[in-house]
Amino acid sequence: MVIGVLQLELSIGDAMSLKDKRRVVRSVKDRIASGRNVSVAEVAALDSIRTAILGVAMVSNDSQYVEGALSRIVDFVRNVRGAELVDYQIDLL
Repeated sequence: MVIGVLQLELSIGDAMSLKDKRRVVRSVKDRIASGRNVSVAEVAALDSIRTAILGVAMVSNDSQYVEGALSRIVDFVRNVRGAELVDYQIDLL
């Protein structure tokens, strides 16, 4: 069993309130989870207005598949409007 964990740090430059941030984060989370077999949650920087840290988890029996799928999510998030990808980290357990 392979567990893949992806941590995404996003900058939300247009957010003026936590409500603005949550709207963008909810949209990003929904778009990541849609059509993919992953779990997504906001895991840190919950009270920061312009920073969001998301965790994405995936379980499989093939480490190459998990790493490729998480890399495709990173590429997807790079092109999401409203949020800028600042940093990411992929770990396989």
